[in-house]
Amino acid sequence: MSYQQPPPGGYQPYPQYPRYPYHRERPFGVTILAVLEAIVGILYIIGGLLLITGGTFIAGFMMHHYRVPIGLPIGTIVMVAGIIVLLLGITALVMTKGLWDGKGWAWTITLILSVLDIIIGLASLAFSFSAGALISLLINILIIYYLTRPHVKAFFGKGYVPPPPPPQPVGYPQY
Repeated sequence: MSYQQPPPGGYQPYPQYPRYPYHRERPFGVTILAVLEAIVGILYIIGGLLLITGGTFIAGFMMHHYRVPIGLPIGTIVMVAGIIVLLLGITALVMTKGLWDGKGWAWTITLILSVLDIIIGLASLAFSFSAGALISLLINILIIYYLTRPHVKAFFGKGYVPPPPPPQPVGYPQY
């Protein structure tokens, strides 16, 4: 058995087919979802930082100027809410990276969160009709519809898209 040098560019067991059977070009809708998720994440981080700062201000202001003992618990509650919002913002940025890179866990989490948001939207509409709840409901239905399209599922490694048919040889009549 003799050792052969690999071809330039590395060893390719099947040169006519790439390792991943389809080029993994990110679908445009996934790009839109990732960008919107990044915007939400940044806004959550800003809001969380503002709540943490506001909670500190509320606690200090009420205790210093008004000598009201309720200022400390209220400020603490606002700061804890700010920490939660800040963590949600960081999570949204992690989700953005997962959506951008086509990670299967990002597809699953986005699908689950969309279903939960639909349930919350339906409950909100059951108690009082609001245009915001209706728009949120429609957006989440569209997200679920889009994420379950075959080419989007294939991008996230959750589905199979058959390869395109081979090209017809040149010079033969087309029937």
